[in-house]
Amino acid sequence: MSRSSRKPTNLSLDEDLVSAARALNVNVSRAAEEGIARAIRAERERRWRDENAEAVRQSNDYVEKHGLPLAPHRQF
Repeated sequence: MSRSSRKPTNLSLDEDLVSAARALNVNVSRAAEEGIARAIRAERERRWRDENAEAVRQSNDYVEKHGLPLAPHRQF
């Protein structure tokens, strides 16, 4: 995430949260930005899992039936 280009944005935030953040000297803009970034990562991960669920299931089924493909070469 680039910190150099910033866009002014209006947000409606819970009044108590903003008061608590200010009392603790928390930068509300940065905290909101970090929270949005976490939400984006979580949603991208959720979508990836949904989109790839079948492939993961097939891979797990293969390993269950045939074992790990390179298992004979493992050194541990």
